[in-house]
Amino acid sequence: MRAARLIKMVLLLQSRPVMSAAELAAELEVSERTVTRDAQALSEAGVPVYAERGRAGGYRLIGGYRTRLTGLARNEAEALFLSGLPSALREMGLEDAASAARLKVSAALLPSVRDASASAAQRFHLDAPSWYHEPEPPDVLPAVADAVWDDRLLRARYRKGGGRENRRRENGRNGTEVARELAPYGLVLKAGVWYLCAKAGDDFRVYRIDRFTSVEPADERFERDETFDLPAFWDARSAEFARSLLRTEVTVRVSESGARQLAFTGDRAAAATALSEAPPAGPDGWRTVVLPVESLDVAYSQLLSLGPELEVVAPEELRGRFAEAVERLSDLYR
Repeated sequence: MRAARLIKMVLLLQSRPVMSAAELAAELEVSERTVTRDAQALSEAGVPVYAERGRAGGYRLIGGYRTRLTGLARNEAEALFLSGLPSALREMGLEDAASAARLKVSAALLPSVRDASASAAQRFHLDAPSWYHEPEPPDVLPAVADAVWDDRLLRARYRKGGGRENRRRENGRNGTEVARELAPYGLVLKAGVWYLCAKAGDDFRVYRIDRFTSVEPADERFERDETFDLPAFWDARSAEFARSLLRTEVTVRVSESGARQLAFTGDRAAAATALSEAPPAGPDGWRTVVLPVESLDVAYSQLLSLGPELEVVAPEELRGRFAEAVERLSDLYR
């Protein structure tokens, strides 16, 4: 543990002209007294660490000293490619590996470009979760991530989902559990929710990480299918899942403004397809569109937001609900 900290201290000093004891203590997550002891240990080991006193003082390396301990370990190299996703790295337990990798890369750069990583981090940031959603990373995520990195089989218990009744059971944590042996191929973070793309038997499937009640990495590894393309697989399954939810259709008339807003009320791809297949607008500028929806209840809550820019034509049940909503609104604002 201390050896790793001493190496990190040297790399920090190599990447910056001077650092105060407080700055080093914050980076190394130790006390300033420990920083002093570590600096003395490095000096005794032949590393030219020099301490300057005074308000502008701090620790520096003298004599152009450069360490050769800049080779990346495998986990550091892999984490480096995810360094634009700080929250994801933290949730998978890879934050320390990514930090070490960035330091090693920075130490190997020329002084003129050594601040590139800090400069980029101050200008670009990816915030994956959606608005109004506080993500809670599943406790089993680091273990699942380790199995993914290591191509190690995973024995897991999984709470089955699907359907409104199952969702109610899940909220009560009483869903049906099944045991699975999985070959974990990849992780996907979608709007703050983690998913595992894994092979179960001969089929590739998608599992929500927060539905795993327990996971146990096996001793044996699996042989990865090198033709598996994680982004392509996820795109295909996402589109398939979205289509599977659209089990019914409604016929609506939309104004020009309503047609523009339609994509923001539900499934964007389904709305775009429905508009492209709809006949041209009539003399009044309105178009008749047959729109796939999840259910009449969902269609009611989504399409009502378009207000006077949309008229429900069919089915009659939904049209009646809209008419009732209009009467109630009229009573409220009369």
